[in-house]
Amino acid sequence: MKNENIRNIAIIAHVDHGKTTLVDALLRQSHVFRENEQVSERVMDSGDIEKERGITILSKNTSVMYNGIKINIVDTPGHADFGGEVERVLKMVDGVLLLVDAFEGPMPQTREVLKKSLSLNLKPIVVINKIDRPGANPLKVVDQVLELFIELNANDEQLDFPVIYASAKNGIAKMNLEDESDNITCIFDTIIKEINPPACEQDGPMQLLISNIDYDDYLGRIGVGRVERGTVNTGMTVAVCKKDDKIVQGKIAKLFTYEGLKRTETETVGAGDIVCISGISDINIGETICDANHPEKIDFVDIDEPTVSMTFSVNNGPFAGKEGQFVTSRHIRDRLFKEL
Repeated sequence: MKNENIRNIAIIAHVDHGKTTLVDALLRQSHVFRENEQVSERVMDSGDIEKERGITILSKNTSVMYNGIKINIVDTPGHADFGGEVERVLKMVDGVLLLVDAFEGPMPQTREVLKKSLSLNLKPIVVINKIDRPGANPLKVVDQVLELFIELNANDEQLDFPVIYASAKNGIAKMNLEDESDNITCIFDTIIKEINPPACEQDGPMQLLISNIDYDDYLGRIGVGRVERGTVNTGMTVAVCKKDDKIVQGKIAKLFTYEGLKRTETETVGAGDIVCISGISDINIGETICDANHPEKIDFVDIDEPTVSMTFSVNNGPFAGKEGQFVTSRHIRDRLFKEL
């Protein structure tokens, strides 16, 4: 049974190929923002480091409504270093939007994420961006993308990908280079036509795989994932299937879904939609939240181990405690655990 009113898609792009600008355009043209609302550039890259470097590190979610269908858009990091982050994200979606610069063509970091998505059998849509850039050669880039797909052992269905030509900065997209266009509605239409609705059981005992963790100063840890089966409700008692096959009881305090870039509180969420839950303080990635009477674990990919480890210790130098606002290690410890 499929939820026809939802599409879940991830965006893949190399650093600086215009992914965040494209999401801006999608949000603007689906009228997520009020006419007079002040909107910052590159709304998806909201972290300080992300803004400074113009890169995406943490995966963020957004959603747009188009002709009564909710399109959940999940951002994937463009760096090969964030492999674990990528794998988790791809568990929530049914297709990917591959964004490639019309001048530079496909780049190495696109390759890693694309390889993972093809192996998970996700349906790709290719968007050739920056067609207005001097020296752009969109048709040559399409050939390069095709070669990359063949190299990554894409199946016949994946090789038959639709191509959209776009200039995200100018808010236009078209199916053929010679077409005239003043909007990007063909991207919405292609997503709805090409990407399968989530194949989830609408009825049956609730089941939800946690694929990401968010944090809120008031609510604490927030689990993010896609409802695989049934319906999840605020206040319901649930069973949490831990990684070591242990099952603990929990209660869902609050539920949120994405509307535009905002988390909106809701009472109930059905199968196929991406949801944020609070109330389970020690929730972790890869754990399954189920109906209390039907604990059934969903298998989850093992995530790449982190590549850097650090030891933080108390400062015993001669300048210890002389300057700085938070000079105690306790504050640093709290901050590190929050980031974790």
